[in-house]
Amino acid sequence: MQDKIAQLSEKLEAARLGGGTQRIEKQHQKGKLTARERVHFLLDKGSFEEIGALVTHRSRDFGMDKEIIYGDGVVTGYGTISGRLVYVFAQDFTVFGGSLSETHAEKIVKIMEMAMKNGAPLIGLNDSGGARIQEGVKSLGGYADIFYRNVLASGVVPQISAIMGPCAGGAVYSPAMTDFTIMVEQTSYMFVTGPNVVKTVTNETVTAEELGGASAHSVKSGVTHLTAANDIDCIEKTKRLLSYMPQNCEETAPNLPYELGDELRPELDNIIPESANQPYDMREVINGTMDEDSFFEIHENYAENIVVGFARIAGRSIGIVANQPISLAGVLDVDSSKKAARFVRFCDCFNIPLLVLVDVPGFLPGTDQEWNGIIVNGAKLLFAFSEATVPRVTLITRKAYGGAYDVMNSKHIGADLNYAWPSAEIAVMGAKGASEIIFKREIKAADDPAAKLAEKEAEYAEKFANPYSATSRGFIDEVILPQNTRRKLIKAFSMLENKVDKLPKKKHSNIPL
Repeated sequence: MQDKIAQLSEKLEAARLGGGTQRIEKQHQKGKLTARERVHFLLDKGSFEEIGALVTHRSRDFGMDKEIIYGDGVVTGYGTISGRLVYVFAQDFTVFGGSLSETHAEKIVKIMEMAMKNGAPLIGLNDSGGARIQEGVKSLGGYADIFYRNVLASGVVPQISAIMGPCAGGAVYSPAMTDFTIMVEQTSYMFVTGPNVVKTVTNETVTAEELGGASAHSVKSGVTHLTAANDIDCIEKTKRLLSYMPQNCEETAPNLPYELGDELRPELDNIIPESANQPYDMREVINGTMDEDSFFEIHENYAENIVVGFARIAGRSIGIVANQPISLAGVLDVDSSKKAARFVRFCDCFNIPLLVLVDVPGFLPGTDQEWNGIIVNGAKLLFAFSEATVPRVTLITRKAYGGAYDVMNSKHIGADLNYAWPSAEIAVMGAKGASEIIFKREIKAADDPAAKLAEKEAEYAEKFANPYSATSRGFIDEVILPQNTRRKLIKAFSMLENKVDKLPKKKHSNIPL
């Protein structure tokens, strides 16, 4: 018996070392942690239970019979984060470059299925050279098996992908189908085809970092939701992100303890500028109404004309979608519509209430927007809000013009409570543009057209550039003083806590993708 115990201990130690001490040192020299170190820092101390530590690859072709390494390039198992169950896989670049084999994929699929059955989040720590070429179609089939489980798990349990090294070719589609992607700056990259292929096909010269690094995907493509300075920062952001989410679609996010005090916020009275054309930072409104330091922004550097993220109000987790006046005046365009729609659908999947802050002059005009599908992309956001059954509260701070008023969680598409500040302007368009159309003949016939336009502009503004016409029709539930906003929102979300709303029976909707 002692010999068998010693043999097992020897095998487990070999699995722990992965590709060996030299390869581990190389990983450290690149500024990267090993797979097991990442798992160690991610999970609560002593909570990790490994599954499949002694699995080995099956293929013996092309020299693969010379080195048999336990674990086959991926560490899989379960543990806890802040006492909450999670499932995790961490690809080990020290073993065959973290390449995906048939058995490597089977290990990942096993914990994905366990996550769905037991209703707990799935975290993937990606660091892989791609499909194991020596295995041919078996490795490709392994990727497809993972993709299929990503789809099955979507909306059932939260899925988070941390890209902590290379992720190229078909491997990128698994993170793309998860809920959130985090990339480490300088040491990670994602692309379907690498720089060499790009050079061959298009004659463009580009580095891996320029093509698919964290900066490229956080600013230009929107593929990644968050970036991190290093592996530890990535792990900490992953843990913080999870704190706002429930375990699965049947639960709600955990509430933090909170004692109500004086929730008046007088500083909110001074945020809106006197001039309607002067910008302000909507984050000031968010930070002034949410619990202190609780706002966690998502997609911060992509489509900056809309702000999305998680926050807490009186300890309760909520999702926030807000127009951003300091970027493109807060207009809706192709990218901001897609960004917000995706976030709204995630919150609705996992029972996270939504707060929508509105200051939107309309949709961005221009041939570029029209030819890139502003119609269908704007419809994505409209569709996402209309389909959402979670508690939905809207606050209009200033402009709410045209179709963008409808899209931004208006009462007409199912919002539960709609508030407005006295500075709100709810109309088809701005007073100047509307006056030029409505009173065109009068202005043209006037002795002083400029004075006449100013007169008619003031007349239109008096009637429509305020929240009271909409309030009289019940489209706005209440006009509130800015300083009372936090009090109102706390009561609103508390009242809506047990909201139940059902969509018509269907197989699934057909969102305009």
